[in-house]
Amino acid sequence: MNVKSNDTVIVLSGKDKGKIGKVLRAMPSEGKVIVEGVNVAKRHTKPRKQGETGGIIKVETPIYACKVMRVCPKCEKPTRPAFIFKDGKKVRVCKKCGAEG
Repeated sequence: MNVKSNDTVIVLSGKDKGKIGKVLRAMPSEGKVIVEGVNVAKRHTKPRKQGETGGIIKVETPIYACKVMRVCPKCEKPTRPAFIFKDGKKVRVCKKCGAEG
């Protein structure tokens, strides 16, 4: 997967095409990510404890990682990261501007 938690991504296809959000959680085993404000579903909840309120809650649901692309923090363009070795560590680099991160 080309995206990790806390990456800023843009949605490439689907009902939320063009939306930009932050990755809240990445699930590499399933190939899915949860993006803030994208693929929102309404969930009806009952109050379980005394004093707790029930109601309709909006919840972000997972989408496939292949439907999102990472946005470079420096040039703010959607791009796939390139991987280079720097001081023996694997570092993600923007293919368009060369910025690390």
